[in-house]
Amino acid sequence: MLDRLPDFIDPIALAERRRVLSGAIRQSEFARLSEVLADSQGDVRIELSFSKEGRLATIQGTIKTTLTLICQSCLQELSWPIDVAVKLGVVSSLEQADRLAAEYEPLLLKTEKVSLRELVEDEILLALPDFPKHEHNCKESGQEQVPMSADNKEQIRSDNPFSVLAKLKSTGD
Repeated sequence: MLDRLPDFIDPIALAERRRVLSGAIRQSEFARLSEVLADSQGDVRIELSFSKEGRLATIQGTIKTTLTLICQSCLQELSWPIDVAVKLGVVSSLEQADRLAAEYEPLLLKTEKVSLRELVEDEILLALPDFPKHEHNCKESGQEQVPMSADNKEQIRSDNPFSVLAKLKSTGD
């Protein structure tokens, strides 16, 4: 276990030595993630174990944090807990990725070393919802409901462009 997490890692060398990386990275250090956060003051806790299964280098572990996102219904801040289970198989080609066991996601190595920060950031971005929203119906609770009067209902009906078609349908003209 290391006190300080490295910027770049060699997953194959770490797997051969059966290393464990454990520590925290500030949310503000993730450039792409920071773009979708309302506040990037927290830490991302990681624990990654590197090992070998036969000739396959593997990375298993967890990534945990709580993100502050913007609710897409009420546009208010929303706390979103992230607890990602990581299970990667290190491959060097698409053919190897196709032969990878179903329980592993491929980590395609283009060079000998990979950015630990980008690896963690990719896993977090994949875990984010497309449209984050509060669990409760925040849109209705944030807006005051005004009861419709008969005059308002009639005004809406007369503004409706299909009201002419409704009249034609009812009169048969």
